[in-house]
Amino acid sequence: MDWLLALLQTALFVFGAPLLLGWIKRLKALSQNRQPAPVWQPYRDLRRLFHKEVVIAHHASWLFRITPYIVFGAVVLVASVVPLLVTSLPTAAIADVIVLVGFFALGRFFLALAGMDIGTAFGGMGASREMTIASMAEPAMLMAVFTLAMTASTTNLSTAMLTILHEGLVLRPSFIFAALGLMMVAVAETGRIPVDNPATHLELTMVHEAMILEYSGRYLALIEWAAQIKLMVYGVLVLNLFFPWGIATETTTNALLIGSVVILAKLMLLALILVVSETVVAKMRLFRIPQYLSFAFLLCLLGALSHVILEAGYII
Repeated sequence: MDWLLALLQTALFVFGAPLLLGWIKRLKALSQNRQPAPVWQPYRDLRRLFHKEVVIAHHASWLFRITPYIVFGAVVLVASVVPLLVTSLPTAAIADVIVLVGFFALGRFFLALAGMDIGTAFGGMGASREMTIASMAEPAMLMAVFTLAMTASTTNLSTAMLTILHEGLVLRPSFIFAALGLMMVAVAETGRIPVDNPATHLELTMVHEAMILEYSGRYLALIEWAAQIKLMVYGVLVLNLFFPWGIATETTTNALLIGSVVILAKLMLLALILVVSETVVAKMRLFRIPQYLSFAFLLCLLGALSHVILEAGYII
């Protein structure tokens, strides 16, 4: 039963991620007074790409061909250990946030290599920008994890969620700073505005799109699908780490139904917040991204310091 639930959660991540992206695009179109596409449009796009012929440059190496499978596999592996509906799963033992950061870095590493493999200017430019952003985003994310770990005394996702659930609703300034910092990092890691714009192909602004310009067919479908799953994973991490109320702690039918409804409502609300922020905030210049990520790191650092100060004051 536990393994079936683990497979079910992974399937919800893999097959539900395009639906979340479709919901975000629909809300964004409505907020800009445009005619929205159906929420299942990302499924149509993936189906179209899977049926298209793959075109590869003559001098592309084996690395270029295997990168889409590595990127997709790494993201699916991350999705299989992130608690979505219930915390008590057989994969919970390996659900460590630091390990998840490593898997994300693995996919990013191969994608950057594939971008430079063809030898185009766009691919090298995108790989350089991606690694520059990652070098500043990963420390901020780890600092947010350490802030959470100091409260829960662990970096394990399931254990941290259970600890917060058992303590009940407590106002923690450290969690507010860490959550804001992690959300800023999630925006950068998933290529959303103001760091990147997934809807543009302008060479002066694109980051993620520049690395995958040479991909087509099923290769491009796997990379786009992996990006959609990554967006959902970051959303679930923010929601279930800092707002875990509603997630099931037992594998009963009622608990799973309540957990499904709650996480669906939280994801829809988070998508609305993302759409509002992308509508009112413009795409920033590339040279201002370090300031953005430095501020995210500062927020996470303030979260860690506020936890230490408040905890020390409590002990005294």
